[in-house]
Amino acid sequence: MANRYVYGNTVRKVNNPAVVRRPYHVHEPQTVRRRHHMSLGYLLFLSLAVMFMVVTLAWYISLQSQITNSVKNIATLESQLNTLKQENDEAYNRANGNVDLDEVKRIAIQEYGMTYASEGQIISYSDGGGNDYVRQVAPVPQSDGK
Repeated sequence: MANRYVYGNTVRKVNNPAVVRRPYHVHEPQTVRRRHHMSLGYLLFLSLAVMFMVVTLAWYISLQSQITNSVKNIATLESQLNTLKQENDEAYNRANGNVDLDEVKRIAIQEYGMTYASEGQIISYSDGGGNDYVRQVAPVPQSDGK
C-alpha cells in the first residue's frame, strides 16, 4: 500500500489497474423520481395570479407616469407664475416711477374742477363685520355730522 502515493506534479499510471473506481451513483427513491403534474385548477390559479400581477404592475407604472407628468407640469406652471409676477412687479414699479402725484392733483383740481370733501359730505359707516368693502343696497342715510 505504500506504492499508492504519487509524488510530483504529474499524474502517473495507477500501479494497480484492477482497482478502477466507478462513478459515484446515487439511487433515488421512487417517490423522488415520480414527476409532479399540475392540475388544471392549479394551472388556472397560477395563470390568473400572473395576469393580476401584470395588470397591477401596469396600473402602478401608469400612476407613476401620471405623477411624474404632474410634477413636471407643476414645475412649469410655477416657473411661468414666477416670471409673470416678476414682469408685473417691474411694470408696476415703472408705472409708479413715472407718476408725478403733484401733477395729478393739479390736473384734477384745475382741469376737472375737483375739490376736497367738506365736513358735511363725509359720512362714517361701520359695518361691524370687518369686511374690506361695503356693498350699498339702499341710499345711505344722512347723519348729523358725526
